[in-house]
Formats: sequence, C-alpha cells, structure tokens
Amino acid sequence: MTAPIELYYWPTPNGWKITIMLEELGVPYVVKYVNIGRGDQFAPDFLRISPNNRMPAVIDPDGPGGEPLSIFESGAILQYLGRKFGKFYPADERARVEVEQWLFWQVGGLGPMAGQAHHFRQYAPEKIQYGIDRYTNEVNRLYGVMNKRLIDRPFLAGEYSIADMAAIGWVIPHENQGQDLNEFPNLKRWFDTLLARPAVQKALEVGKEERARQKSLAEDKEAQKILFGQRAR
Repeated sequence: MTAPIELYYWPTPNGWKITIMLEELGVPYVVKYVNIGRGDQFAPDFLRISPNNRMPAVIDPDGPGGEPLSIFESGAILQYLGRKFGKFYPADERARVEVEQWLFWQVGGLGPMAGQAHHFRQYAPEKIQYGIDRYTNEVNRLYGVMNKRLIDRPFLAGEYSIADMAAIGWVIPHENQGQDLNEFPNLKRWFDTLLARPAVQKALEVGKEERARQKSLAEDKEAQKILFGQRAR
C-alpha cells in the first residue's frame, strides 16, 4: 500500500487547491496543520520543505525512484500530482498548454490581485481608497476574463483540470473582494458546478474546525503582524 502524502496546510484559497486535488484523486493523505496566524510557517522543520515560508507544501514518501520528494508552491504541487497520477493534467501537449496557461493566470494574477483586494478592503489599518479601488477593479477585470472564457466551455481549459482547482478558492470569497457573481453568469455557472462536486465539498471542510478556533484575521492584530509585517530573516 502506498504511504500517504503529507500535506502541510492551512484552510485558505491556496491550501484548498491541494485538498481539492487530493480528494479528486482519491489518494491517501495526512494533514499537517501550519497555522499561519501563529507563525508555524517559520519553524525550521517547515522551512526545510518550504524555504519561502508559505504553505501549502507536500512530501510524497513515494517520489521518483521510490525516494521521498518535498514540493512547495501550489502550482508546482498540482502539476506534480497531475503527472504522477495521470489525472486532471493532460499528457497531450496542446491540451496541457491550455491547462498551464490558466493555472499560471491564477498563480500570477487572480490569486495575488484578490489577495490585495482582501488586504485593502478588510485588513489595512487605514482605509486607503486608491488601494481599495485599484484592486477591487482589477479583480473585477479578472472575473470578466473568466466569464468570457467560459462562454463556450464548461471549464477553463475545456475539461475539468488543475486550473479550475487552482481558481475556485479565490472566487469563493468574492463578496470580500467587492464582487457580485450575478454580473458574471458564465463564471457563476462554473462556480456552482465546482461547488457541487463532492470532492470539492469535502476538500473545503478540511481544517474548518481548526480555523474556527481562531479569531477572524480582521480581528486578530497579532496574526496580522505575523502575516503582513514580514521582512527578510
């Protein structure tokens, strides 16, 4: 029996990417919680796996050649798992490029811009209207890109893939980003379709109780200092 994959995780849009993939694959995994609001990401043992002090990260005990392999960065993890198990990441080059375009669109665009919208709308100690408008509008533009893309296909790359798994978590908190999904009917249809998948539902529950034990980030000033005041160490 294959040893379970170790997932270093906290329930955030980036963490959900990997629980969704693992649940869709139906492979065994164990969760190692990395409470980012308490600074677990700076522990030496974790930094050996994820030198950028960010979760998620994984250790596959049965990596290439049967040796353990650790991986950080959510996009790289999704690609690795897709190659290893031969699902949700096509082998055909044209189809693979379609998936990769939208995966990196999320990693480089949707995630960072939505994160900035969250920051200026919810967490910034001063309400800076320029920052609020700048990132709320940019997320709106990106939602529009997705909406147009989904006019004539059910998923971002045609077939359901790691690109969809990467993007869904960043659309879940759309209200916190100042967005109304009713303005984007194709995106809303895609959103509802993904949330109806049993594996996605199960993946989003992972760590929910752990997170519920903490104050909300908007109220937790100590967590904000840890997350938003980082400099080189």
